[in-house]
Formats: sequence, structure tokens, C-alpha cells
Amino acid sequence: MSSLIHRRHRSLYFLGALALVVGACATNPVTGRREISLVSESQEIAMGLEAAKEAANQMGVYPNPALQQYVSAVGMPMAKASERPSLPWSFTVIDDPVVNAFALPGGPLFVTRGILAYMNSEAQLASVLGHEIGHVTAKHSVSQMSRAQLAQIGLVGAMIVRPELAQFGELGSTALGLMFLKFGRDDETQADELGFRYMTGQTYDPSEMTEMFRTLERTSGDSSDVPEWLSTHPDPGNRVSRTQERIASWTRPAGALKTNRDPFLMAIDGIVFGEDPRQGYFQKTAFLHPTLKFRLDFPPEWTTANQPSQVAGISTKQDAIIALTLAGKASPAQAANEFLRQEGIQASSPSTAPINGLPAAVGRFSVQTEQGVLAGYVAFIQLDDTTYRILAYTAQTSIGAYEGTFRQAIGSFRRLTDPAALAVKPNVVRLVQIRSAMTIAQFQQQYPSPIPAEQLAAINGAPAASTSFPAGSWLKRVAAE
Repeated sequence: MSSLIHRRHRSLYFLGALALVVGACATNPVTGRREISLVSESQEIAMGLEAAKEAANQMGVYPNPALQQYVSAVGMPMAKASERPSLPWSFTVIDDPVVNAFALPGGPLFVTRGILAYMNSEAQLASVLGHEIGHVTAKHSVSQMSRAQLAQIGLVGAMIVRPELAQFGELGSTALGLMFLKFGRDDETQADELGFRYMTGQTYDPSEMTEMFRTLERTSGDSSDVPEWLSTHPDPGNRVSRTQERIASWTRPAGALKTNRDPFLMAIDGIVFGEDPRQGYFQKTAFLHPTLKFRLDFPPEWTTANQPSQVAGISTKQDAIIALTLAGKASPAQAANEFLRQEGIQASSPSTAPINGLPAAVGRFSVQTEQGVLAGYVAFIQLDDTTYRILAYTAQTSIGAYEGTFRQAIGSFRRLTDPAALAVKPNVVRLVQIRSAMTIAQFQQQYPSPIPAEQLAAINGAPAASTSFPAGSWLKRVAAE
């Protein structure tokens, strides 16, 4: 009897699942085929808009309106000519040195300033934007999310999760989760094909797509941290040769094709290259912020991260965290009382003794979580008109081992007064028009850059430092701002 009931329940389970699948089919706007989709277009748009806000807040928008407008002007005509022109498309340059670009469901597209520094023409920008537009029009992210939902009811295999990317709290967010989706090789092939069609539809020279792929291959490196483009967009195999085959079989339109090398280079002249120390930087484990004018020392040997919304450090055993965030305009005492009076938090009355001459409030707390009881210290310190929060915590069973470490870190917060630290400037890309033919190696000798010659070759789209450019060419160097 129990076996019969079990079989009936199992049959009902699969009938219900089948009904869910049949009712969730939708037409793919690119292929015209019916596909399983558990996410409606309105849900896709809403999810993308929310995730876009989160991505912009967490990663930071690059503060150059002219460059933002330029990138949008390249991408929008392709998006409007795609199979999904009515989506709320947007194109944003984010203030990140990583070589990357990504699309969120429903139309928000992002490129980093890092990838722009390695591009050498408007057509190359169009190739990357067209590829990302293709991921949206073909609903690749939506398909992944639908498969993930189906996996929960046992119809497909589970998606691969990368928990190491969530070692700091905010990295488990919706926006970064969507950003870190790793597309399959079939999706990449389709996005390459669509990107080719979108860019050539705007009369861009498709040979620049092959040059962009070569550059991305040269810049791909260790993707153990925030992923570079190739780690989330795996090469489907012979990517460059496939693009060359498309070009060979493509019916070239009458008239000249656009490359727009010089206009693009002029648009990125002065773009920040590498980390921007004005947004804070580490000297070993000491964090210095020249704009906000403070310093905080993390424990030696800890792993640290500087993110737009927080600065954090994690212990060598990965069992303790110290995180610094903004706490608004409230006084330290007010902010501490509000924090420590939250439901579920057990706390002592905060101390209001100044820290290095700054108004402060420090309290010890413990809180029950799903992982067990956490314990630590929270400090609110006021510098000028801003209050900062330092949250230091570990498992309650380990608080004895870290108590002194936490207090020492909190006590290190102070005003930054070192003139050299306050005056630090970022490196930027600068254009130089060469008067005579020269190789990248010769250019490096004549116009020194604080990067290796091979990297300088890469940002100029050259395969090696021995590559020669003719007189009159605009080349990129890296120099202090």
C-alpha cells in the first residue's frame, strides 16, 4: 500500500512538474523556437533594473558624462535594431579596472573602464556591446535562471555555485550573482553571431571583432577574484577563426565600413588605468583614503578588499571579519544605540571615549544566526561631518582569540595627515601621436610607462612589443595624472 501511494505521489509530482514546464514555454525572439521560461518579460525587466541599481552602487559609475554618452551612442542603435528594441536598454561604464563587460536581464549593459583601456577603435567597442546585447536578446540569462528554478524540482542538474566570491557579505547579491553567470559555449557562439550581425548592421568593420577577441585572449589572466571577460564568456572554440569565416561568407554592403579608431581614442584619453588610489588603497594591510582623509589598519596577513560600499578584511583562517562602511550623519552615540538596540542583538552599553581625538562609540555585542552565535565589536567614529562604522566579528567560541585584534584595529582609525598619501594620483591613459615609425618597445623607451612593454603592446592592440606603427599613429601610454 505504501509503495502504491508513493508511486501515485511520484506520478502526481511529475504531472505537476510537466504542467509547469508546458505552461512556462515562450518563444525565443532570436530563434523563434518555443523554450522553457519561468521568467516573464516584465519580471526580467524588473529584475534587471533592480540589479543594475545594485551593480552601479556596489561597483561605482565612472565619473565621466561625456564617455558615458559616447558608449551609449555606440550601443543604443544596435539595441534598437535588435529583436527586442522595446526593452529599456542602458549602457554604463563602471569604475572598475578589471577587463570585463556584462549584461543584465532586460537590457542594462555594463563595460568597465578596464576593458575600454584595452580597446582601440569604436568598432571594437561595438563588437563587445553587440555581443552583450546578443546575450539579452537571446535570453541567455533568463534561460539560466529558468534552468536553475527547474533544478530545484529535480528536472535538470544543479547550477555551479562559486561560494568563494561571497566571502564578503555583499558579494552574494543579486546583481553580482547575475554578473557572475558563466555562459555556456553554445550561448557564446550565438552571442558572437548576433554581435557580428548587430555591429555590421551599423556598418562597423567586423574585422575589429577578431582584433578585440585577440586582445581579450592576451589580457586573460587569473580569474580567482572578480572574473575577467573570458572567465564568464568562455571561448566556444576557434572564436577568431569562426569570426573570420563569418566575414568571408558575409555580403559586404556598398560604401566604407566604420572603424573610428581616432574618435574612440580621443574619447578614452585620460581614462584611469588600474586601481584608482583616490578611492582608497592599501599599503600592505593599512587602508588609506586620501579623499575622505582617514586611515585604518587591518591585522597583518589578513586578506583585504576595497569595494565601493565597504572595505573589509578576513582572517587567515577565514573565521573573522572586520568591515568598514559609511554610517551616515548620525552622531556616534546615536548610531551605536540604534545598532545595539536591534532585535536579537545582545549588547553592553557603548563606550563613548574618543578614538585618536575623534568622537566615537564602541560596543560589544552577540547575535544568534543560522550559523550559530556571532560575537564582536561595533564602533562608530565621526570624522568631519561623516560617521563611519567598523564591524568586527567572529564565532562566539573564537571571540577570545580575536578580541585584542578587533580592539587594535578599531583603535587604529584616525585622520590621514601624510601629505604624500593625500596627494596621490592615479595612472591614466594618455595619447601620443608619433612623428616617426616605431615599435612599441621603442615607444616605451621614448615615452616611459609604469607597465611592462608587453602590457603596453596589449593596450595598443599589438601582439608584441616588436610590433611597429607608422608615423602619425596615435598610441597609448600610461602616465601619472
